[in-house]
Amino acid sequence: MASVLISGFTFVKDGLSLGYPVRESIASIEALCDEVIVNVGLNDPDSPKDDGTYEYLRDHFPGKKFRFLTSHWDRTLTTGGLILSQQTNRALDACRGRYAQYIQADEVLHEEDLLGIHSSVMEMERRREIDGLLFTYCHFYGNANVEWRAREAYRREVRLVRNFSGISSWKDAQGFRRKGKKIKAKDTGATVYHYGWARKEKTMVAKKQALEKLYHGSGYRIGEFSYGRRWALRPFRGKHPQVMDQWIRDKGSDLDIMGLPLRWQWGDIKLVLSEVVEKITGHRLFEYKNFVEIQ
Repeated sequence: MASVLISGFTFVKDGLSLGYPVRESIASIEALCDEVIVNVGLNDPDSPKDDGTYEYLRDHFPGKKFRFLTSHWDRTLTTGGLILSQQTNRALDACRGRYAQYIQADEVLHEEDLLGIHSSVMEMERRREIDGLLFTYCHFYGNANVEWRAREAYRREVRLVRNFSGISSWKDAQGFRRKGKKIKAKDTGATVYHYGWARKEKTMVAKKQALEKLYHGSGYRIGEFSYGRRWALRPFRGKHPQVMDQWIRDKGSDLDIMGLPLRWQWGDIKLVLSEVVEKITGHRLFEYKNFVEIQ
């Protein structure tokens, strides 16, 4: 490829068995990117076998635009989710574009936002002080028709960065830093649709168990898990990305979570007060930000 403007990159492990909409995730950035790097994780360094995710993705994304890596997941990196940034950075290091669009395996971009994202990249071409681009998040919980807007659900994060500038994935791969320092980012107005908590309940238990081991060690076991109606759940009034239509029908949860009793905890009082302040002022109190926003 003579000149690559935007590289797309992602990583995934056990994408099929854990119910990730990874094919839809990759498809959602395809039109935006000149190349797409997919890093597929393996358990055994001596065997290329996985749960079928590697072959599944290779079959769905043929052609020179897509480059596939395989990577053994180091089982000793089980503190704070550090393996997630390691695997993200392996994919980022393979990117040849001047800009790199990140997407996690349960995140999807909307087709109606792609032109706006591209326009923001063109602005980065003119303004060297912009290190990355901010995306608003829509988190689904229980099913794909319910949005979760609690404080624990981050509102915005960097998902496109300037490549070859010393920027790398940070800690558990939620955001990006340059040598530990927050990068300067500009808002795109685009949305990342996050389906991490919209799986069927049985699949969600397996995914949650796998994720917790990355933070607490291979011997960690979660207790019983079931979806429950929680504070700050709202009906989703928007329109899903087109690539998600089939996944939602076939693999998404159909649980009527809004019909369940509310699971109230004393800590929710703080969430209620915070939401009242946010509605009045537009400002979220004590919000953690992985970035320095610029206009």
